[in-house]
Amino acid sequence: MDDNRDAAESLQMLLELIGHEVKVAYDGSQAIEAYLAEHPDIVFLDIGLPRLSGYEVARRIRGQAAGNGPLLVALTGWEREEDRQRAAEAGFDHHIVKPIAYEQLTELLGRARI
Repeated sequence: MDDNRDAAESLQMLLELIGHEVKVAYDGSQAIEAYLAEHPDIVFLDIGLPRLSGYEVARRIRGQAAGNGPLLVALTGWEREEDRQRAAEAGFDHHIVKPIAYEQLTELLGRARI
């Protein structure tokens, strides 16, 4: 989920190339709707979104997930320690600064067994 279409579609293509099914959303409301419809194993979320921030989307997904929610990954340009702390408080499992490298992505997916 990213409001930058190029960034979202680049990640989508990369994930599909390595064998994953991907749904893309371009704003927070679409992300929540997609989560409720699909119940994915992992959600990549940009934090700096208009209207509904990635933090709020993460909190809402965590509120909807009954115990076994998805792996939530903040994929963002925000890299300060307070950004990482705020992401953790919102329910993110990982905080990755853009752009994500292929090796970093495959390592994350491998550790998550996704």
